[in-house]
Amino acid sequence: MKHLSLIVGALAAATLAPAVGAQDATYSVRLMTPETALKAAQAALKSCRDSGYQVAVAVVDRGGVAQVLLRDRFAGPHTPRMAIDKAWTAVSFRTNTTDLARVTAPGQPQSGVRHRPRVVTVGGGLMIEGGGAILGGIGVSGAPGGEADDTCAKAGIAAIKESIEF
Repeated sequence: MKHLSLIVGALAAATLAPAVGAQDATYSVRLMTPETALKAAQAALKSCRDSGYQVAVAVVDRGGVAQVLLRDRFAGPHTPRMAIDKAWTAVSFRTNTTDLARVTAPGQPQSGVRHRPRVVTVGGGLMIEGGGAILGGIGVSGAPGGEADDTCAKAGIAAIKESIEF
């Protein structure tokens, strides 16, 4: 019994003692303002419109929660959910969806990822990064193909790039 109390005492002391080189208990993150997210979405929508595409555009925060969703008049009914899920996928996997499509193709070691709920492995979902951190994601759905969706999403990021760098 004496041996057990020594172990318990040692564990308690180790738990309460500050660890050498311990990290802080909290950290700070940067988040996009709704205005910044809206500016990105509007620029992506304009880029697609200028190319003659009717799309939905979503911007999510770094946790994958939707901040902005814009759907053009004639964009398909599936496009809002697809745009959100493309942005969510990019943030969740910290990988643009075009890249994720390649590494999760059938026969690849990560192909099972495609079977997870909400995961979209086609182009149109990009991470929004600034100052070396992921700030969120942008998803575009409705253009003819993932490459065109990517182009519009990139225009959205370009519209806010200067304001998110530090």
